[in-house]
Amino acid sequence: MAKRDYYEILEVSKTANPEEIKKAYRKMAIKFHPDKNPGDKVSEEKFKEAAEAYEVLSNADKKQKYDQFGHAGMGSSGGFGGQGGQGGSFNMEDIFSQFGDIFGGHFGGGGSFGGGGGGRGRRVNRGSNLRVKVKMTLEEIANGVEKKIKVNKYVTCKPCKGSGAKDGSAMNTCGTCKGAGQISRMTQTILGAMQTTSTCPTCGGEGQTITDKCTHCHGDGIVKDEEVISINIPAGVGEGMQLSVGGRGNMGARGGVAGDLIVVIEEVEHEFLKRDGMHLFYDHYLSVPDVTLGTTIEVPTIDGKAKVKIDAGTQSGKVLRLKGKGLPDVNSYGRGDILVNINVWTPQNLTKEEKAMMENLRNSENFKPNPNRKDKGFFERMKQYFE
Repeated sequence: MAKRDYYEILEVSKTANPEEIKKAYRKMAIKFHPDKNPGDKVSEEKFKEAAEAYEVLSNADKKQKYDQFGHAGMGSSGGFGGQGGQGGSFNMEDIFSQFGDIFGGHFGGGGSFGGGGGGRGRRVNRGSNLRVKVKMTLEEIANGVEKKIKVNKYVTCKPCKGSGAKDGSAMNTCGTCKGAGQISRMTQTILGAMQTTSTCPTCGGEGQTITDKCTHCHGDGIVKDEEVISINIPAGVGEGMQLSVGGRGNMGARGGVAGDLIVVIEEVEHEFLKRDGMHLFYDHYLSVPDVTLGTTIEVPTIDGKAKVKIDAGTQSGKVLRLKGKGLPDVNSYGRGDILVNINVWTPQNLTKEEKAMMENLRNSENFKPNPNRKDKGFFERMKQYFE
């Protein structure tokens, strides 16, 4: 099923400012919050959907890519925390760990989802994003491609299974916060007693401490390793475009969640064709006899060659259009064309016989320029292809 528009989900316009987006998300989050709709799967999905929309629209870089390319600009990640691309498998704990403070005093930090008593619950460590460049030819851009790349990244430590504890030994509940990950203090102000909540300084918000650290990862729960990742790149991408592959970045410490893999497209220059958006341009040079008498030429395309007839008397600068032979739009809004610019090649080194022949033709009426004033100029000809 097609993904809904993020602006539609939050019921805001594309010109909404960050504060309006935050306010709209808070409204949706409170409306569909699991504590308010216990056991309601529909409300739970809408709650996740709103979180995914807010995660993208509240991030300036992601919002820019989404505004330009739609869901295709988000790559296979789809949205929240990179998990949307995996069939919406992100959990409530992820949402509360990143956006829990947006609920204010309406709800606990996650009820049965956040764990650890009131507030926002235990902190979930999120790994950092990775950025890689992927080279693509025009042929690959035209059809889309699956790329396999090898990356050096942080992965879960196998000996301790990501816990950071030696030989799978038990984790201890933090004695300072009693496993909540946060501590509360009462402070006297001119307005009376005020309660403040902060991250537990002992466990760093994790709610647990390690007595005997794993010797392989030194208690971090993650180690450096190489991993081969398959990336499905859609057709129509362009130079500098960034795609996000959710959950394939660095793994978070001690049972955390992985960051995203940011794929930056690097376009390999084609030998003959020049790209401008969905359209491709090709310069073809013809001899004076060819344009005078007419001929047939072969034009390189993405999937081979196309034969094009050149009429007798074709003038230099004429642009021929091969409709639908260009590149697809990344959002599936049609396909571009190949525009063939005809140039007449003027010979530079003539023999005596050739010079004599040209002298005989110099004064011929048929070889004297006689442009038709009704013919469109170069800029008018080019303009008509983009209207």
